Amino acid sequence: MIEEGQKLPEAKLTKVAESGPEQVSSTEYFAGKKVALFSVPGAFTPTCSAQHLPGFVEKADELRAKGIDEIACTAVNDAFVMGAWNQAAGSADVTMLADGNGDFVTAMDLTMDGSGFGMGKRGQRFSMLVNDGVVEKLFVEAPGDFRVSSAEHLLEAL
Repeated sequence: MIEEGQKLPEAKLTKVAESGPEQVSSTEYFAGKKVALFSVPGAFTPTCSAQHLPGFVEKADELRAKGIDEIACTAVNDAFVMGAWNQAAGSADVTMLADGNGDFVTAMDLTMDGSGFGMGKRGQRFSMLVNDGVVEKLFVEAPGDFRVSSAEHLLEAL
């Protein structure tokens, strides 16, 4: 599993933008800025929609006040689902990064098996502070938990 102090792996992500999906390189996207990145097992899932995304939307100003340049959410979903989820429950304060094939979470060894729920391979629930492509803080949830990956927990760590 990726660790604090390590550089994020190169992977192709799809950034959800107003003009439509844009392919981005993880290396290029995270370069030169501080990003609060959080991962959810899936858009529109209960904990993700009721707590995880809303927490980062609610705490966006506080995160920026602590030096965060951008807040990003990733999930093993396609860009259209991520865009619809952000329109339904998110805000312009959160950049959605679709990891449709799970390449990004696989390269970080942060996958989970959601096959028991018909979800297949997904990303674990986590949050991290990424500074110029390097993981400074990493918080990975135990299966079924939602505590350490919350916006509140990340804020306390900054």
